[in-house]
Amino acid sequence: MADIRLLYAGLVPCLIYLWLSLQSQVPTWTWKSPDLRGILLDEGNQWCSGTAVRFPGQEGFSEMTDRWNTFDAPTHSAAISPATEADVVKTVLLAAKHRVPFLATGGRHGYTTSLGRLRNGRAIDLSALNEVEVDESAETLTVGGGVRWSQVLDPVFDAGFQMQTGICSCPRVVGVTLGGGIGRYSGRFGLVIDALLSVRLVTADGRLLTVSESSQPDLFWGIRGASGNFGVITSATYKLQRIASGADHGQGHVLMADMVIPAAQTAEYFKILELFNDSMPANLAVYSMIMYSEAANDAKVMTNWVYMGPESAGRAAMQQLLDLQPSLSLVRTVPWSKITASQGFGMLDAAFCQSAVDRSVYGVNVRQLHAATYQTVFDKMRTFYREYPEACGSAKALETWPNQATLAVPAEATAYPWRDAKENFLLVFSWSSSNPDHGEVLAEASNKLGRELRNNFSQTSGYPELSVFVSYAHSDETVEQIYGRDKLPRLVALKKKWDPLNAFAYNNPLPTDYPAKNGE
Repeated sequence: MADIRLLYAGLVPCLIYLWLSLQSQVPTWTWKSPDLRGILLDEGNQWCSGTAVRFPGQEGFSEMTDRWNTFDAPTHSAAISPATEADVVKTVLLAAKHRVPFLATGGRHGYTTSLGRLRNGRAIDLSALNEVEVDESAETLTVGGGVRWSQVLDPVFDAGFQMQTGICSCPRVVGVTLGGGIGRYSGRFGLVIDALLSVRLVTADGRLLTVSESSQPDLFWGIRGASGNFGVITSATYKLQRIASGADHGQGHVLMADMVIPAAQTAEYFKILELFNDSMPANLAVYSMIMYSEAANDAKVMTNWVYMGPESAGRAAMQQLLDLQPSLSLVRTVPWSKITASQGFGMLDAAFCQSAVDRSVYGVNVRQLHAATYQTVFDKMRTFYREYPEACGSAKALETWPNQATLAVPAEATAYPWRDAKENFLLVFSWSSSNPDHGEVLAEASNKLGRELRNNFSQTSGYPELSVFVSYAHSDETVEQIYGRDKLPRLVALKKKWDPLNAFAYNNPLPTDYPAKNGE
């Protein structure tokens, strides 16, 4: 399985709010270059004893700032890891008072190139907000703003519940949620945002709010699908799904099939995927990855099929895949909490979560599955691997998720715009070179092909133009292509109300005017 390793202080909130209100005609903050060391180490801040402040070169700084993706990554002149919600409020207030650009993160798994616009800013590392609480009587999960998926799967399962999740274990639960939260259970439970009940949120002016359907409902609408545009979330509460008893429901276990499809069988495999245009079982989820095979010195498809139910029903749903009988396959049942750890012969999640790698990522939404397009992309990747062997860690993922429960939620209920998507295509280009000049060549070739393949998929996607899931956006797309034309007027009004100076400006930011004024 060597192939897989190639992958992947006394500050007063109302004064700050008044200052922001008086400046609301300004579209963005006028950034300064303040003495961050003096600001953050001022004894008047009265940080909690567990709150850590670090600067470049100090022990712990890299742990608070290192990212999954190092391509077009942000840079930081200081980092703070608040141990309490109150210290998150203080640090946001300090940023507002001194007009210091910042980025609040936890998993640091985001990869949009807009993050790279932050230069010498301040990192707010939320990883110390790591509480995980399952309330069995209320059937809810509450997590701190820095909790990763790997920290919640077993506690939820052990308490007798299931929930929607992302595709890998290392991103933050909250981070995945804010984009919408697509994944294998979208046919049964919908998106992760559909399970979200409430959040605790720190606004750009330092107010701490509880946001839910009954408290700040407009803001609750916006945070469900518009990423981190409106504030720093310190905790979130989700509705859980109790595991049904009885063998007919799988008792919280799933049937999983991992297979490697060689180049000679890909056309046949892609035709099987195309059949899901007509119908796809709500309990079936398919993940397919075009990647390099070191053994064959060629491209291949590694696929992971998961059926959320009893083995007999799962085998029936997977029959056409099983009939391919590729030389490398593994079929077994696993607890739902072990899906991420087990996928890809038990090795894929570690590859997904390998950090500090140059990656350039592009995404496309698809509502019309098209086998010929899959094969075109596969053939182009074969050529790319031959021409650029240093980029053989690149891979293309087809996430074919059922959408019955996702579609059952009215489109206007949340800001998420792409409930009708049947598939998400994710192009992850990765390269390595000790020669900086050659590294630039690899980056240029990767980005050129990334845009080309994105266009290939967009042309047959069934959407009138390119559309992309915000968490998979590269950042060269238009705001309409990310947030949807129908959602933008309401989203922009919320942005202007809650973040008029664009403090949250680095993760595919929304504009504060729409349409843009003066040709902006």
